[in-house]
Amino acid sequence: MIFLIGVLLAVFVTPDAWDVPVLIGFGILEITETTFWWRRSRRAAPKVGAETLIGATGIAVTDCRPAGTVRVRGEVWQARCDAGVSAGQPLRVSGRDCLTLLVEPGE
Repeated sequence: MIFLIGVLLAVFVTPDAWDVPVLIGFGILEITETTFWWRRSRRAAPKVGAETLIGATGIAVTDCRPAGTVRVRGEVWQARCDAGVSAGQPLRVSGRDCLTLLVEPGE
């Protein structure tokens, strides 16, 4: 997009002697911006899977005494809570066992 702006400036605004320097300058800006955002986007590895849910908060959909259903980050999961959580109460994910989340009462 930056280079396109440079082309438009070179064609319609700047004097003929400045066409090439303007195109080179905007080309360098485009390459610099592309390199910056490419490097920035590749800094950290993507975090996916059930392991990323540990520490997340949610709400109990059904009574969880000790097994039930919870909603965490918009997804419904089977859960187990040894302390017991009533439907509608907040909770925090403390671990997982296969596809069952281990939860504890939240604040």
